[in-house]
Amino acid sequence: MRKINEANERMKRRYLRFLREANGLSVASIDKAAAAILQFEKATGFKDFKHFHIEQAVAFKKALGKMKSAATGKPLSKATISATLRTVKAFFKWLSMQQGYKTRVRLPDVEYFNLPAKDEAIAHAHREIPYPSMEQALHAFRQMPDESDIEKRDKALFAFLLVTGVRDGAAASLRLKHVDSVERRVVQDAREVMTKASKTIFTTFFPVDAALVACVLEWVRFLREDRLFGPDDPLFPKTKIGLGASRRFQSLGLAREPWSNASAIRKIVGDAFEAAGIQRFGPHAFRKTLVQLGERICKTPEEFKAWSQNLGHEQVLTTFTSYGAVSRQRQGEIIRRFSDESQDDTL
Repeated sequence: MRKINEANERMKRRYLRFLREANGLSVASIDKAAAAILQFEKATGFKDFKHFHIEQAVAFKKALGKMKSAATGKPLSKATISATLRTVKAFFKWLSMQQGYKTRVRLPDVEYFNLPAKDEAIAHAHREIPYPSMEQALHAFRQMPDESDIEKRDKALFAFLLVTGVRDGAAASLRLKHVDSVERRVVQDAREVMTKASKTIFTTFFPVDAALVACVLEWVRFLREDRLFGPDDPLFPKTKIGLGASRRFQSLGLAREPWSNASAIRKIVGDAFEAAGIQRFGPHAFRKTLVQLGERICKTPEEFKAWSQNLGHEQVLTTFTSYGAVSRQRQGEIIRRFSDESQDDTL
């Protein structure tokens, strides 16, 4: 049974309210902060925060180093440990400014939550994140069946993510009215769509394979004309589950409700790649696929700026640093090409 320290609970509630009302953090970010602070409490046996001292911070770092991920069973990564420690450190910094804690929690002591510089470097080292080539994505798309309404939805969803680069959370909350089939544009209205940082994003269909675009447009037509969906109905409705003829729960087609989160979208995309004999990729990897395409076909800074904005990035640098790193394989190809050209010049 979980222990509770009433004094701690009061301060945590105040802090979480501070994160929500003053810092404007999302529910997901606030939940992560609450989970990190709870981890610290468990490590200290739920001692009152007023009894904080540096040995608790040191012991917590060691405890995190021994923990294993519930999802993988492997030790926590340096990045996860670093993020958890930063979150708890931020809480104690805030606590050091609160009445009744100013003399108990000293700012220099809070610094003991820092990881060694070597571990921080490992935690923030750039790692090449795998993503599908456009050829792989097209192969997986072509292998997807489209007989039933559910199969049509799944295939159109896969195509839509490649055509627009929309994040999975936004895709789950889009309505039919957000898609303009004539202009071939998606308006991610932050008042209704779950966009990152609550930004309204105008996305014109990217210049990808015509079959992908055709699949998306046909899906929109199918919903509006064949299934008589209205403007406020979901673009990608969830599966309707009910009792079938065998008195067992089964799929009964499309519901007129959106998914509550993006977990189903991630599964659909991953399953499509796996069924095509390709390693599993998530929907977010498509954004990197599109960035690589843009780097090949954009000829001017203005063109790449437009490409970047189409992905929802206000700064081109975000596109370059977060998505545009040259792959190791491509890096080698470019350098070898320079060597070959240099040798040709000497002949």
